[in-house]
Amino acid sequence: MKNVLLLTDFSNNSWNAIFAALKMHEHMVCDFWLLNTYEPSFANILGNKSKERLGVIYDSLAKNSSIELDKILQYLEINHQNKNHTFEKRSVSNDIVNAVKEICNEKDIDLIVMGTKGATGAKEIFMGSNTVELIKKINSCPIFAVPSKHDFKDLSKILFPTEFTKPYTKYEMNPLTELATTWKSEILIILVAQEFSLNKEQISNKEVLIKRLGKVEHSFHNVEMQASVAESISTFAKENRADIIVLINYKHTFIEKLTREAVVKKVGFHSQIPLLVLPE
Repeated sequence: MKNVLLLTDFSNNSWNAIFAALKMHEHMVCDFWLLNTYEPSFANILGNKSKERLGVIYDSLAKNSSIELDKILQYLEINHQNKNHTFEKRSVSNDIVNAVKEICNEKDIDLIVMGTKGATGAKEIFMGSNTVELIKKINSCPIFAVPSKHDFKDLSKILFPTEFTKPYTKYEMNPLTELATTWKSEILIILVAQEFSLNKEQISNKEVLIKRLGKVEHSFHNVEMQASVAESISTFAKENRADIIVLINYKHTFIEKLTREAVVKKVGFHSQIPLLVLPE
């Protein structure tokens, strides 16, 4: 059985991510955990008011969180007829990163799912969204980020950008190969660069990758660098009608050093295609 964590703030955006997760796992036996966190900024809300007022606010937030989670459970019980799926709720007074860390450890979570609105204009340089914070600080569990306007229907093509600079462990690759096998997907493996000659280490790692993929259908593609790695990835994904982008969250990768951009963050902000971030 797979344990999947569904993050919700009760918005349309989080509902869309929930529906995408249910569709993606429709053929898998899963226990879904619905998590809502609430943590008011007391410095702004209360000022010098009494602790009694603080308790009233906590009680109100806790009650509303529980009620809204029950509404989701009731809806799913009536409208989601899949015997493979069970649902449980968790309401937590904590910041989202710590709350996610705790439940991931406690329930042995296999995947975190959340919606992301992305950003436009000047906000593209702002890295304070919940999605980006989790990608930065949670590196023990895959994170599935679903854009608010994405309508999940299929996983026929999975885009996997990589540089072949590090070996691919079974642990890293299992979520990717599991998805591709379940959906009978083709994995499009792309190298974004200005030059495409591989050194001995890269060639060796590429051979390991082929071994990890086994019988999963896959193909290799060289993609010329555009203004940025993230833009190159997003353009290729759109042109080839990829259904999802998968990235391994390596720290201080060659790509990041070369382009001075945090590829995982930028793709997450710009892409209209779901992003699956795998831990290193």
